[in-house]
Amino acid sequence: MTAVAANRLLLSIHDVSPRHAGPVAQLADLFERLAPGRPYAMLVVPDFWRQAPLRADPAFCRQLRAWSDRGIEMFLHGECHRDESVHDGAVARLKAGVMTASEGEFLGLSRAEALRRLTDGRALLEDIIGRSVAGFVAPAWLYGPGAMAALAELDLPMAEDHFRVWRPRDGRVLARGPVITWATRTPAREASSLFFASLARTALHVLPNVRVAVHPGDVTSPAVIDSITRTISAFTRRRAVEAYASLMPA
Repeated sequence: MTAVAANRLLLSIHDVSPRHAGPVAQLADLFERLAPGRPYAMLVVPDFWRQAPLRADPAFCRQLRAWSDRGIEMFLHGECHRDESVHDGAVARLKAGVMTASEGEFLGLSRAEALRRLTDGRALLEDIIGRSVAGFVAPAWLYGPGAMAALAELDLPMAEDHFRVWRPRDGRVLARGPVITWATRTPAREASSLFFASLARTALHVLPNVRVAVHPGDVTSPAVIDSITRTISAFTRRRAVEAYASLMPA
């Protein structure tokens, strides 16, 4: 695929799962309203917090395939999204327990376990949607050494963290810059995310690629939905909404 010109806006909905079916549909409707007919990504969790296996909800699986058939890119987003590892070191414990509310699933996995979860999850999601996945994004955008080693072994088109999108097989960076996202877990986190988004609407116009990521919890806050709307509208006045696949080199 030939990459399009720079000045892209990349949109994604995280934590796509039967557990969040209603909020995900609301966010999909919001994207369709703000960028009609334009592509975006969904990050799918095979069994969110081990309480919502995809295969147990055939109707949601059919909806995933219908979205995929319409051109929505499907990324694998962990296996369960929950961090089940025991972490060594203060920095890892801080990331795992404080920064992400114990949702950095791939932060502490061994190479072998990360490879198993990637392989099994990819096979499951590809069987449901009937096509290849667009790539992989670790829950909370956190990757430990084991996860990075496992990714290098797989021919996944791309992966993403807070500050870049890259091609795992050779490490080629496809896009740089912070992702704009929102937090609703506490009033303080919500306020800081609203503040960052307001700055980003002006400051990040200098970047060739801007990423906006939303989560099911965002629909619980009218202020966050307003901020998402303002942010996407500000960027669509200057750039085109494109698929993540447009980042791939020719």
